[in-house]
Amino acid sequence: MTQQFYAPLNLSYRIEGKGPALVLLSANPGESRDFDAIAPQLAGRFRVIRLDWPGYGASPPPQPPARAGASYFLEQFDAFMDGLDIASAHLLGNSVGGNVAVRYALRKPQRVRSLVLVSPGGFTAHNALTRAFCALQGQVWFKRLLGASFTRYYLRSRNPWTRAMIARAGTEQASAAALAVNAAVWRSFLEPRHDLRAAAGALRLPTLVIGGRYDPVLPPQTDGRNAAAAIPGARQVVLESGHAPFAELPEQFLEVVSEFWRAC
Repeated sequence: MTQQFYAPLNLSYRIEGKGPALVLLSANPGESRDFDAIAPQLAGRFRVIRLDWPGYGASPPPQPPARAGASYFLEQFDAFMDGLDIASAHLLGNSVGGNVAVRYALRKPQRVRSLVLVSPGGFTAHNALTRAFCALQGQVWFKRLLGASFTRYYLRSRNPWTRAMIARAGTEQASAAALAVNAAVWRSFLEPRHDLRAAAGALRLPTLVIGGRYDPVLPPQTDGRNAAAAIPGARQVVLESGHAPFAELPEQFLEVVSEFWRAC
């Protein structure tokens, strides 16, 4: 596995393995190391590409950091795919990464072979409470107050990979720039274009929606079900985890996605 840097976009990424391209897109906050529990196994079948969103991992934040958001991430990802000349790829996205994956597939369906959406964003039926929650999460002072506690809250299982995610949330992802990016992304969840419930009906791709039964952020009983219902032919699987089943229950997660890709 090698870590590389795509200079035109100031984006860091990790690449390993050979075969069809599989791009892994993390949550907010999140970065390429979030997939450490599954990437080595996936590299036995795919050319696995793990992206660090701007402001996380080894990718510097945008200037100003408040430019960040789901739509900004989409534009960066689109340019990244063009820059690396990735003609087609399987996409696996968690949370905001799932939102970006769906929006990219809607924009360039000919370049996407399949979608694995892990607790994907963009399928929330907003109400006053959820809007207030996103608005509060969009405040830097609130993100600073939370520290790593929110990450602890939405990761149900504890193992070396989830403990590493919690540690990053309390250290490097607690920098002023990272907190500004984090808050800006949360504010973007309230933008009308973030809502994919209607647009996703245009997808005609093999799609698997995976959620964690104990995910308090994007529950499979609501958001996951909305995603599976919105995307024609999508199948939903619920694991006994929180927001990041690939890190919490990697063996079960790999079994589910391997079965899905075999059928594609």
